[in-house]
Amino acid sequence: MIIWNPWHGCHRVSEGCAHCYMYFLDGKRGIDTSKVFRTDNFDLPLQRKRDGSYKIPPGIHLYVGLSTDFFVEEADQWRDEAWSIIRQRPDVDFRILTKRAHRIRECLPSDWGDGYENVLLQVTTENQARADERLPILLDIPAKHKGFMAAPFIGEVDAEKYLSTGQFEEVLCGGENYDGSRPCHFEWVQKLADQCRRYDVSFNFIETGTIFIKGDKTYRIPDKRQQSLQAFKSGLSYKGKEVRYNLFSPEPSIFEVPAYEPFFREHCNTCGSRMSCNGCSNCGSCDKD
Repeated sequence: MIIWNPWHGCHRVSEGCAHCYMYFLDGKRGIDTSKVFRTDNFDLPLQRKRDGSYKIPPGIHLYVGLSTDFFVEEADQWRDEAWSIIRQRPDVDFRILTKRAHRIRECLPSDWGDGYENVLLQVTTENQARADERLPILLDIPAKHKGFMAAPFIGEVDAEKYLSTGQFEEVLCGGENYDGSRPCHFEWVQKLADQCRRYDVSFNFIETGTIFIKGDKTYRIPDKRQQSLQAFKSGLSYKGKEVRYNLFSPEPSIFEVPAYEPFFREHCNTCGSRMSCNGCSNCGSCDKD
């Protein structure tokens, strides 16, 4: 998966952050996740190859800030520049996920209007309390594209009244991993999946998490590839109504944004994330397994 992290680091804001995967992974590398810093790849979407083409291809779904929160307070000094980069790539769909719904409005660019055509705003809803806190805020914010993610899925979420508004285009969910993993229940996932089907909203069950409960059975699945496989086998993911992003090329010599053709490996065919993934980055990590 191709990701743009303009900055790295975050600090916990809710119960979903208690066992944050970045704190776990950074801890193994001796990095203090609570220290937010600008990354060397801050301008990744504008970087070019030797032939002059962009490293980030046109038409791609680019996930933003998975090692941070795009609206974290410490990044206020860099965010305007990040918005500028996003404006300069109207041929890329930027997917921004946050737990700081309360900061979205004040951190939007001055020319936001009713939203950028190439930006999907998403909030995380790890349980009902956070769904009821964050989803109403997002519903009240103008945006061309909206979604939410139940992850880490640590409590049942009834999203019926929010999905019925017709504002949400996709929902993703997944269980918790690493230190202190809390259980994810099959029934929670099924309920949310059924609600998304009712309103023809795409639903992607990405992974079970380390502890997955179905009925009276508890499954411990430490291997993330197996988690993803089991999520895929559940058949709960659902492709809803088609969503179109009116992307266009920033280059005056190009009149049409070519369709991005993602690269997938054989095991990607049974990956829970396949539906929402922008393709394998061919980094070689799979070959080390």
